[in-house]
Amino acid sequence: MRGTVIAAIVSTVFAAAAIAAEPGHDHPAPGKLGTVAFATSCVAGVQHDLERAVALLHSFAYEASAKAFREAAEKDPRCAMAHWGLAMSAYHQLWSPPGPAELRFGQQEIQEARGLQAKTDRERELIDAAAAYFGAAEQASHQARAKAYELAMEGVAKHYPTDTEVQVFYALALIATASPTDRSHANQKRAASILEPIYREHPDHPGIAHYLIHAYDSAELAPKGLNAARAYSKIAPSAPHALHMPSHIFTRLGLWDDSIASNEAARVAAHAQGDLGEELHAMDYLTYAYLQRGRDADAERVVSQLRAMGPMLGKEFKVGYAATAMPVRLAIERQRWSDAVTLAPLPDSAPHVAAIAYWARAVAQARSGHPQMADADINELAACAARSRASGDTYWAAQIEVLSREARAWRAAGLGNPDEALGLLRDAADAEDALEKLPVTPGPIVPAREQLGQLLLDLQRPRDALRELAQALTDAPGRRAGLEAAVRAAEQAGDASAAARYRKLLAD
Repeated sequence: MRGTVIAAIVSTVFAAAAIAAEPGHDHPAPGKLGTVAFATSCVAGVQHDLERAVALLHSFAYEASAKAFREAAEKDPRCAMAHWGLAMSAYHQLWSPPGPAELRFGQQEIQEARGLQAKTDRERELIDAAAAYFGAAEQASHQARAKAYELAMEGVAKHYPTDTEVQVFYALALIATASPTDRSHANQKRAASILEPIYREHPDHPGIAHYLIHAYDSAELAPKGLNAARAYSKIAPSAPHALHMPSHIFTRLGLWDDSIASNEAARVAAHAQGDLGEELHAMDYLTYAYLQRGRDADAERVVSQLRAMGPMLGKEFKVGYAATAMPVRLAIERQRWSDAVTLAPLPDSAPHVAAIAYWARAVAQARSGHPQMADADINELAACAARSRASGDTYWAAQIEVLSREARAWRAAGLGNPDEALGLLRDAADAEDALEKLPVTPGPIVPAREQLGQLLLDLQRPRDALRELAQALTDAPGRRAGLEAAVRAAEQAGDASAAARYRKLLAD
């Protein structure tokens, strides 16, 4: 049975004075979400609910999606795909792994879906693919289960090569299992090769534009993502995440005014819908973009608004990361060392989130003339890395080690050991270059290679500094501190052409 499509029915008006973003409030679900056609064997009366739920899922509006799938299950108690959707709403593929409660929920819904004995082979295969993730939660790691789901979806995609939704969900699975150490971006390119031809046929599909942005979210591929970035916020303007997502590409390309507009809209929409995690995520990107545009007062205003929101816990990664990173960005980017040394991790923070605050304090102590006072926070960084390794999280352990090397480098520089400092920062830069960022971050607070260029400039080696800064600006175009340092390095090196080029980039 072919489903109906979700039409662009409701125009969305967001107001800054919208109701407070508290998780317990019953906020209206988004309205204009793009066009999805999701064929199922469920009764005709639930097709609209199912397609709306899938559209919400594609824009990572997980709570609203689960509500829509639940409504479909209540209207058609024999609808196995409603329970498949409920399980998938608990599997946030590009965010942090589900917690124990979410895993139990997903397992229960998949068992319910299987018990209802879906009427078509396609439905059974989609349910079995979800079971590949949820079914062995106690025996296998998140990474192993995610890979099992990807392989299962590969089989479904081969069986249904012309089924849009199957292909789109398979592409997402490829992006979700892409290795952060694979600088060839093989999975992302494979996903894009699936999505691009479908996008030409279905330009109003929210998932295709969304996942193309994620596929192209790297320094190598970002220019290819501009079309999808420009389109997604128009396809699903009622979804806060759709308003935010274009800024992933804008950030990669240094298009700060575009990123600001994207995240200002996303923040207001998320606040109106009570989505605290999405609101903070937009605020973090907004703080970053304001700083790169030289709008320090606006960045300070956002951080002040964060503090006015009251105490927060760090246990939810999306909340904890953004709430920790924003004040760190403001203090470190503006070199306000006295502010940075007062920062502290949120309660219940994961080690890779807490590490950001410890790094900020250590760097601030070292760069403000108190290098030995960085020791306690450097020790905390080592403890955070050890905790990540012990939990099997090698990616974040590697990222924390980059922060640790940076902190130790500035300590060494402050103690008058420039060779040691340069060696540590070179190692940090090489290690950071070998890893891709995850979707929750705009990027490092300050790229390690940019820090290396700044240190070389401090050591009166402007030509060497200019070389490192040029590479840093290739990987992260438009970063204000990097451009300012490059202008100084070029002027001191006597390279008038480079100085003029970087001055122009600063002024644009």
